[in-house]
Amino acid sequence: MSVPVALYLQDAHSIRDGMQYAAYAESKGFAAVWQAESRLVREATVPLAAFASATERIKVASGVSDCWSRNPARLAATFSTLDDLAPGRVILGLGAWWDPLAAKVGIRRTHPLTVMREVVTAVRALLANETVTLHGEWVHLDGVELDYVYQERRPKDVPIYIGATGDKMLELAGEIADGVVLNYLVSPGYNERAVERLQAGLARSGRSMDDLDRPQLVVCSVDDDEQRAMDMARQMVTQYLGQQPHIMKASGVPQSLLDAVGEVLTWPATHEQVEAASKLVPDEIVAMLTASGTPAQARARVADYVAHGCTCPVLYPLGDVRAMIDAFSDWSV
Repeated sequence: MSVPVALYLQDAHSIRDGMQYAAYAESKGFAAVWQAESRLVREATVPLAAFASATERIKVASGVSDCWSRNPARLAATFSTLDDLAPGRVILGLGAWWDPLAAKVGIRRTHPLTVMREVVTAVRALLANETVTLHGEWVHLDGVELDYVYQERRPKDVPIYIGATGDKMLELAGEIADGVVLNYLVSPGYNERAVERLQAGLARSGRSMDDLDRPQLVVCSVDDDEQRAMDMARQMVTQYLGQQPHIMKASGVPQSLLDAVGEVLTWPATHEQVEAASKLVPDEIVAMLTASGTPAQARARVADYVAHGCTCPVLYPLGDVRAMIDAFSDWSV
């Protein structure tokens, strides 16, 4: 069975290199390129415009932008502008961000489910060329529309995906989103509970699983030397064990390991702390949370995520990006 596959980029490469990787991924049949925006390093829309300008068919997606720091009217205008550049190829991925980062920049993440619902409702209506009045808890719009003057006034085909990890956000994604972005550094078994929660949300809106796209971020470390591939992924796994212990616990990571790593890492963790803590993380934990190993081993591991509900693996490359793209060219499960 042929399964679409996508590329995930953060800030490890220059934007110009990212443009080349996006074009190469397109040439190898990849369906999309997703740009991260989780930390205060690289925002998503500038790279997405660059990737779109260097390609012709591949979709470009924010993976994910937060729902707090942009006014929803500006968010809609921004993604409408991206659609002007790449009509029908843009995906808006939204997430609820995370603390302590949000708190450090003055955002109180109270009632994230309400805020996400309001933002999705407003942005979707604006992109549909509607005039929006919404006085909610977070969103306040009074007769607002996208003010097209010199271009065709038309609805923009920009689907909205919600990046969800917690049970309630997964349910909300199933209820209102065009797709859900499943998290990375989780075990395939974690997806079983996620799918249950998505189904609960889908039932509220009278939809089925076939109505919801389910791309999933997957850390992918590929090397002909299995141990070298595992070692490349180990430090990233270690950092996540310290930052998101609740997700790691849900994936089956022993509490004893979470406690040991937590004693070493502060926030934000230093490189030296991550290196020290990584010595505590065994190969089996790296294998459980990532697709690491030889090309054949990585493909088999990614197939496991597909078997557990993922519709499009979004591969986060560690090491040689082109080698990883090659490993999944014309991939099928």
